[in-house]
Amino acid sequence: MKVLQAIAAGAVVALGSGTLYAQSTLDAVKSKGYVQCGVNTGLAGFSAPDSRGAWKGIDVDACRAVAAAVFGDATKVRYTPLTAQQRFTALQSGEVDVLLRNTTWTITRDTSLGLNFVGVNYYDGQGFMVPKKLNVKSARQLNGATICVQPGTTTELNLADYFRASGMNFKPVVIEKLEEVTNAYFSGRCDVFTTDVSGLVSTRSSRAPNPADHVILPEVISKEPLGPVVRHGDDRWFDVVKWTLFAMLEGEELGLTSKNIDQHVSSTNPAIQRFVGASGDIGKMLALDNRWAYNIVKQVGNYGESFAANLTPLGFDRGINNLWTKGGLMYAPPVR
Repeated sequence: MKVLQAIAAGAVVALGSGTLYAQSTLDAVKSKGYVQCGVNTGLAGFSAPDSRGAWKGIDVDACRAVAAAVFGDATKVRYTPLTAQQRFTALQSGEVDVLLRNTTWTITRDTSLGLNFVGVNYYDGQGFMVPKKLNVKSARQLNGATICVQPGTTTELNLADYFRASGMNFKPVVIEKLEEVTNAYFSGRCDVFTTDVSGLVSTRSSRAPNPADHVILPEVISKEPLGPVVRHGDDRWFDVVKWTLFAMLEGEELGLTSKNIDQHVSSTNPAIQRFVGASGDIGKMLALDNRWAYNIVKQVGNYGESFAANLTPLGFDRGINNLWTKGGLMYAPPVR
């Protein structure tokens, strides 16, 4: 009987702690005064330090946007560079508040790791890059190739699936750190480098001694929806990070930018009034200031501004990452 009572008491504590935990990350972030973001160790366009050590990229902007929403100050952020193998443990353990590290949303990660994906901030797919001198035109010509790949990634699993389904063989060169795996490829240690196409474009533009010497093959062998990740069971924080992403998309759809949003504060458009906090209490629903979305766009910019600043200079096209109104997949639920 005592054992049963103890189990029941434990269940009550667990339920109680679960209720309390729903508020814990937001409360902890507010208490310490900054958002701790897990980011890539260095992927240009997504998250990488510039020549002055300042972090830049669309994932970095997403982190700054969360800080703008929570504090009204996008500078209240800190970054923890993480490898693919470190990233989930760092989030699970509480070392970081949110993972913003070009991470693919899969059912396994969403259900078995105690984590939640809040949405997609870049739709991607896996590809292959080869030296131009090899005169390879298609991934179907890669039988027997030596391929550089990072462990602990969907890339590694997709690679094995693709070659098995195609009846081809390959020799993997598995290296954890991005800088080391790209160095291995550019030094000729492997014939091919495979990762998300965004990573290939970024790596070729920012790391190749001569970008023109490398070709990205036409095949895209997977779906790789990349987006922010938070801990499971913390619904308030989940809402904050999710709607921060949506605010950047909605801001672009409404035509609100960091440069013109002040001109629209007095707009009679009901959607803009709600967005800038001039009507309604949407911010309070998130336990934030009603100007939370205004602060995001004013201090960080909308999604299109972030894309143009970080990815366009590297040769990225909007493509499927354009707004739904322009033929893309980016779509935010109504902010109302």
